[in-house]
Amino acid sequence: MPFNLPIFLTWLRVGLIPVFVIVFYLPDTWLAPRSANLLAALIFAVASITDWLDGYLARRLGQTSSFGAFLDPVADKLIVAAALILLVDQGRTYAWLAMIIIGREIAISALREWMAEMGKRKSVAVATIGKLKTSAQMAAILLLLFFEPLIPGVSTLLVGNLFMVVAAILTLWSMVYYLRMAAHEFSGK
Repeated sequence: MPFNLPIFLTWLRVGLIPVFVIVFYLPDTWLAPRSANLLAALIFAVASITDWLDGYLARRLGQTSSFGAFLDPVADKLIVAAALILLVDQGRTYAWLAMIIIGREIAISALREWMAEMGKRKSVAVATIGKLKTSAQMAAILLLLFFEPLIPGVSTLLVGNLFMVVAAILTLWSMVYYLRMAAHEFSGK
């Protein structure tokens, strides 16, 4: 297993998951709920930035590896799943939205792994629709974690859940896109 800065950043993202979860379950006497919301949002923001940064650095520094290509999406899915489960537990979003997003992540990860075994990984490479889905999902999660109004009178709960609905729609759309790309590979058309 190679160890370099991009892989360190990916492992950092994995290591932030328990810290991120613990923040929400600390007693109010240790960390006020408002502070916990801010800290959790900051931890998730750092994790999101390292998601972009590790890939950028791996390409820029010529430090791409099979292990990094495997670990990066796993780290992404773990922190997103942890955040979604936590948000459902806190009553900030709907379980059905979280299930759509987590279910798609598992299905598409399995599809990518299967396609990679067949030497056709590029046919299900990340597309623009997947990037749009990720952007909407990250915005939703950050807003729902922060939980405080950004603008007086504008509920982050409402706006965050609107972004979650957009993310769920893009999640389903991107899943159909990737499944069609895979089917196209097998049909030979």
